[in-house]
Amino acid sequence: MHGFLLATPDSVVRTTGVRAAYDDAGAAAADLRTGAAELIAGALPFDPRGRAALVAPERHTRTAGPWRPAALPALPPVRVLAQLPDPAEHLARVAKLVAQLGDPESPLRKVVAARSLLAVADAPLDPEVVAAHLVTRHPRAHVFAVDLTTAGRAGETLLGATPEVLVARHGDTVTLRPLAGTLPRLPDPDADAAQARELLASSKNREEHAYVVEWIRERLTSVCAELSIPGEPELLHTPEVWHLATHITGRLREPRPSALDLAVLLHPTPAICGTPTDLALETILDLEEDRGFYSGAVGWCDAGGDGEWAVAIRSAELAADGLTLRAFGGGGIVAASDPHTELVETTAKLRTFLGGLHCAVPE
Repeated sequence: MHGFLLATPDSVVRTTGVRAAYDDAGAAAADLRTGAAELIAGALPFDPRGRAALVAPERHTRTAGPWRPAALPALPPVRVLAQLPDPAEHLARVAKLVAQLGDPESPLRKVVAARSLLAVADAPLDPEVVAAHLVTRHPRAHVFAVDLTTAGRAGETLLGATPEVLVARHGDTVTLRPLAGTLPRLPDPDADAAQARELLASSKNREEHAYVVEWIRERLTSVCAELSIPGEPELLHTPEVWHLATHITGRLREPRPSALDLAVLLHPTPAICGTPTDLALETILDLEEDRGFYSGAVGWCDAGGDGEWAVAIRSAELAADGLTLRAFGGGGIVAASDPHTELVETTAKLRTFLGGLHCAVPE
């Protein structure tokens, strides 16, 4: 794949070709401001200091309405080869974090702990076909496929179906929908409804969610003349999990930052990193294997400053050979977290992507 695709329930943005490539978001944003670039599209890595995968494309299209693939070719069988780390190690990592977060002397309040699964396909996977299966299975998600060549990873592709909008800007209006606080869906309808009520009432999950909302409030206050944040989260569901969500809107003051500027301002949020952000980021980098572009941001921004960026969760990185991929799942850890419950949560989240490939996720 040599391009970019972001299919939302409301629109589809595609790009082809590369007029200019940027591994630095600041340089890309500067070219948008000067008019040197008509549109920037691509991905930001989890670690803001890492190399981005952004391009000013030769061609781009934006169409209204959802993407309805004309065909859905069969995918080759995909199977899990390894868990990174194995479940026992993930449990140990979460237990260590819970102890650290429970220490009254520790400034940490929340850390997002992730794990990944390494999988292999019997034949090369076509990113476009994978994305078509994902959008068919998750029509309300933001489905993406991004070439990572600009970040020094020639031929690799970031793929996913995320439920989380980092930030969207249209004119002077900015909208966000952060997610934090999760429980798996249950097959029995009554038990599933009870699970949703439990999530909404959970002090642990509401604490986790509040860190995200307050951090976003602090960040946006510097650029918004008006900001509307509901006092209570609402429930959002995917086929695999229940989430706590908050729909945030704001009116930007002049000079209005672009959608890319806003993405850089907000990423990484406590929803995928932790609180306080800098300390949580360093904790994750010390504790985990390299996340790459998992829980980074995927999106686009035009020369007028409008655009949309989604959080790159429920995602995987596909190797250049199309055969091997690494899928990720994570969860927010606070002092009240239970390690086993957190492991189950990551398993449910991993099913979002791997389920779209009809690949079984180990319990």
